[in-house]
Amino acid sequence: MKSWYLLYCKRGEQERAKSHLANQGLECYYPEVMVEKVRRGKIQSIKEPLFPNYVFVKFDYQTGPSFTSVRSTRGVVDFVRTGAMPTEVNPDLVYDLQQLDSEFELQKQVDLPETGDVVRIKAGQFAGVEAIFQQADGEMRSIMLVQLINQSTPVSIDNRDLEL
Repeated sequence: MKSWYLLYCKRGEQERAKSHLANQGLECYYPEVMVEKVRRGKIQSIKEPLFPNYVFVKFDYQTGPSFTSVRSTRGVVDFVRTGAMPTEVNPDLVYDLQQLDSEFELQKQVDLPETGDVVRIKAGQFAGVEAIFQQADGEMRSIMLVQLINQSTPVSIDNRDLEL
């Protein structure tokens, strides 16, 4: 009877492992999510692994392939184990992940204002202060110009603390 197992893969080689496992006739599942990231000053939607370095694989080790041949697949390091034997993953968990795969968002992103827009800060040490949006600062923060002692000072603030 086929069972789900969890494989630990080499860093960045989950796709390679999934491809080689599929060539052996095994059912693989590699959950990915769309996340928005700031790259080179632009917000881009990219796919990232939900569980980096891990791939779910379904097979029957009694009819083949063996644990050894699956573990020896390119990109695979080893099974996730309890003791000497690989641990079976509850099939309901994999099914639920597959159902949520298309709907799941890793994090909610805030629509960022345009450069020069006036924004109110709603939390943190600058709560209630109006600031001028300057630019995005990574994935979750923005550089804001805050008026301190008659001078505009750039401050990095969490995007969730901005009130548009």
